[in-house]
Amino acid sequence: MPALKPGARIAIVAPASGSPVAADEAVQWLLDRGYEPVPMPATRLRMEAPYDFLGGPDEARLDDLHDAFRAPDIGAVWCLQGGFGSWRLLAGLDGALIAANPKPFIGYSDITALHLAIQARAGFVTFHGPMLAQDLLAGKAEPTESLAFAMLTGAVGAGSWIVPPPEFAPRALAGGRATGRLVGGNLALISALMGTPYEIDTRDAILFIEDVNEHPARIDRMLAQLRAAGKLDGVKGVLLGNFTRLGLRMPDEEAQALIEPLLMANLRDLGVPVLGAWPSGHGDPNLILPLGARVTLDTAQGGLQLEQAVVR
Repeated sequence: MPALKPGARIAIVAPASGSPVAADEAVQWLLDRGYEPVPMPATRLRMEAPYDFLGGPDEARLDDLHDAFRAPDIGAVWCLQGGFGSWRLLAGLDGALIAANPKPFIGYSDITALHLAIQARAGFVTFHGPMLAQDLLAGKAEPTESLAFAMLTGAVGAGSWIVPPPEFAPRALAGGRATGRLVGGNLALISALMGTPYEIDTRDAILFIEDVNEHPARIDRMLAQLRAAGKLDGVKGVLLGNFTRLGLRMPDEEAQALIEPLLMANLRDLGVPVLGAWPSGHGDPNLILPLGARVTLDTAQGGLQLEQAVVR
C-alpha cells in the first residue's frame, strides 16, 4: 500500500455520525500540517430525527467512501469521527473497487465495522487510529499524532517497535511472546457482526479489543459470545485496549484496573500472552494500530513489533 506522501491530498469522510463544524476544523488542522484536505460532501450533512445519529443518507456516506478510494490523487482516507451507522454501509460496499485502490484508511470505534469489511473483501492493512474530530482536534496526548503520521508515512516500518511512553505503560496480565495477524477493534462492533459475512477472522491472530460506554456485565457477555462462536480458539495473543466510561462511579483509571480481572476470567485459560491497559481506543492517548498486519506481541518488552512494512 502506498505510504502517505508530504503534501498529499487526504479525504475526510464521515461513514457514521457527522459534524459539519468539526469537518471545517479538520480541514484547517490538516492544512496546518502541510496536507491538502478534501472534505467529502456527506461530512457536512446531518440527518433529522430519528436518524440524527447519522452524518447523512446511507447512499451519500457510501458514495463518499467509494469516491475517496477511487480517486487516484487521494493519498489517505481519514474518518472524521465514529458514533453510529457504519454497519449500514456494509451491504453496499464495493470490495472490488476498494481492493483495486489500496490506501491508508484510518478510524476506530464504530468504524470497526468498515475495518472488518475491508479486510474481508479487500485484504489490505487498515489503521485503527485517531480520528480527526474525536482525537486530533481534541489534542490527545502524544504520541497520538506523531505515531499516526510516522506509521502512515512509513517511518515506522518492518522491525519497528510500538511501545507506549512509560507514563502510559501497559500491564502484562499473562506473560509471553507471540506472533500473528493483528485483528480486532471495538468489542461491541465485533460482537454485532458475528454471523454476518463480515465477522472477525481470529485464526492465528493477535486479538485487540477495546470499548466505551459498556457496563462490565455487557463486556462479559460479549466475550462469552466470542468464546461460544469459537473466535477465541487458536488466538495467539491478546492486546487489551482502553475500556472507558464503564458506568461505574469511579475514575476511568480505577475502572480500567477493575475490569481486568473480568477480562482475564474470560482469557486466562487460553494460555496465550495478554497485554492489558494498552493505550489505544477511547482513551488518551490513542495509539495507531495496523489491523491485518503481522506483528509480534511481547509482554516483557511491553509492546508490539511490526513483522512487515505496512506502507511503502
